Amino acid sequence: MDFMKKQAWRLGLAFVVVLSLFFNAFVMPAAALTQEQKLVAEVWRIVNRSYLDETFNHQNWAAVRQKALEKPLKDEKAAYGAIQKMLKTLDDPFTRFLDPEQYRSLQVNTSGELTGVGLQIVLNPQTGKLEVITPIAGSPAEKAGLKPRDRILKIEGLSTEALTLDEAAARMRGPIGSLVTLLIEREGEGEKEITLTRDRIALNPVVAELRSSPQGIPIGYLRLSQFNANAAAELAHAISSLEKKGAAAYILDLRNNPGGLLQAGIEVARLWLDSGTVVYTVNRQGIQGVVEAFGPALTEDPLVVLVNQGTASASEILAGALQDNSRAQLVGETTFGKGLIQSLFELSDGSGLAVTIAKYETPNHRDINKLGIKPDQVIPQTPISREEIGTASDGQYQAALELLSQNLVVAGKG
Repeated sequence: MDFMKKQAWRLGLAFVVVLSLFFNAFVMPAAALTQEQKLVAEVWRIVNRSYLDETFNHQNWAAVRQKALEKPLKDEKAAYGAIQKMLKTLDDPFTRFLDPEQYRSLQVNTSGELTGVGLQIVLNPQTGKLEVITPIAGSPAEKAGLKPRDRILKIEGLSTEALTLDEAAARMRGPIGSLVTLLIEREGEGEKEITLTRDRIALNPVVAELRSSPQGIPIGYLRLSQFNANAAAELAHAISSLEKKGAAAYILDLRNNPGGLLQAGIEVARLWLDSGTVVYTVNRQGIQGVVEAFGPALTEDPLVVLVNQGTASASEILAGALQDNSRAQLVGETTFGKGLIQSLFELSDGSGLAVTIAKYETPNHRDINKLGIKPDQVIPQTPISREEIGTASDGQYQAALELLSQNLVVAGKG
């Protein structure tokens, strides 16, 4: 019996040792990952957990991870390359990796606010010099008299020649109330040093004007360039102001609006709707979420929405909601057809990852991905300059004016 017990104990010990070796063999690769490999694995996990298509473009997603990690990654650049290669297998241009510079830039664009001097800048490709595109309205830069084409030679005494665009922008941003000195060169005036006090800069995506139709009807013209965190509040303010000025109808221009924050698109739709569905969302489990309008709308006045091939994403959610609820007529061209929703994830090294997590459907359950939304009145447009938008040269705008005028006359308001 003792012999049998000893044999059983030895077999049990051997089994534990073998199991331990097996377990270590299974765990060790994860524990032994380099920082670069850990970043690749982090991206893989997020996609594995969140991506809309549970087939991962009809491929073995675990095998994609294994292939991405089979070779050493010597540096950050190699890791970024491996991530981009891994994501490319999904064949989804909207699920994408953002390096730290791109991620910070996207955050600034969608936050609707930053602190700094309020300059839009560019590196002139001919001269390589840092130039002002335009100062933001009401910013410290505008108040100090900076103008388009001004060249920024130095920031706080540091030459801008060796700085990237992002580095220059970062040096001009800073806490509210702090000072920054710029050395400016202006054509025909030489060099000049300007000290600016940093302040909060609001990025207003709304252009609002009270105009008249050919029949003299007051029309509120609203152009929305993107859906950042300020979009709904700024548009609400603009509508309220135009209502007080006597607007009898509205044109909402969403042409070349690429979208932005999903929630901003929903909030803007609610400004126009008393009730009804705004959008349905469908995730990879097929679970359908519904977003409703709860009113009251800011105005009941007639509305025409201008759309074109550059109208995408959150803009299409808005256009679809207004069309399906019979709140507005759409004029222009069939929209882009981006019916997918992305979520943004911050990665451990400060980079970012945009992942397609759901798709949306309009209130009438139209799946518009790759199809777009067809306007009620299709009006092709020849290319026009920015200055010609909303003028006599703008055929789509003129068609919207005519449509509103007809509707108001029929309603007895003309």
